[in-house]
Amino acid sequence: MHDTLRLAAAIALACTAGAAAAQKPAPQLLTPQNSVVILIDHEPQFVFSLASMDRGLLLNNVAGLAKTARLFDVPTILTSGAAESFAGPIVPEITSVFPGQRIIDRTWINAWEDGRIVEAVKATGRKKLIIAGLWTEVCVALPALSALAEGYEVYVVTDASGGWTRESHDAGVQRITAAGGIPISWMAVLFEFQRDWARQGTYAGVNEIIAAHGGALASGAFYAKTMVHRENRP
Repeated sequence: MHDTLRLAAAIALACTAGAAAAQKPAPQLLTPQNSVVILIDHEPQFVFSLASMDRGLLLNNVAGLAKTARLFDVPTILTSGAAESFAGPIVPEITSVFPGQRIIDRTWINAWEDGRIVEAVKATGRKKLIIAGLWTEVCVALPALSALAEGYEVYVVTDASGGWTRESHDAGVQRITAAGGIPISWMAVLFEFQRDWARQGTYAGVNEIIAAHGGALASGAFYAKTMVHRENRP
């Protein structure tokens, strides 16, 4: 009984301590200050052949990832493959988020072999690369493996990337993982950047992204607004 009381007291003390008792996070965690986002070849030609997941869901997830990068002011590199002669322009789910931003159009299948992209990454001084693209098994895997070989940490956003088939997408992810890359989802990136709901500067923006692109999770945000915060009640 005494042990139970002591445990209850310890839990109560921990809860009341709040943010002051926060522990130092693991260095492996992504932050807006240590990350670079690279979006590769989200172009119509590649979307047409996508069969590893629902195309509409992929575009929704890509938009959510792009908005996350913009909200947290994370350097974002946009690259296309043969946009004029083959694949078409990058989808508006990305370009509308970064209007007027330079897009590096390449002939290299492996984006890491284009010196402009490598220089853009190096210019940020950051070592954690968050990569999403089409197709996973080629246009994501090749630069991911190349960056890993040069000492970068690579996080592949698997639900904002896609391949010819589910099997080929999975094989691409497994190949990257075997080399040391880390699979992650776009909403995991969003929450890892936010980390603390007391960060009011991005709190509203995070909830807007969830409401627009978070699927069923948007219902939870709506419930919190209407039932907990008593906002926008009908």
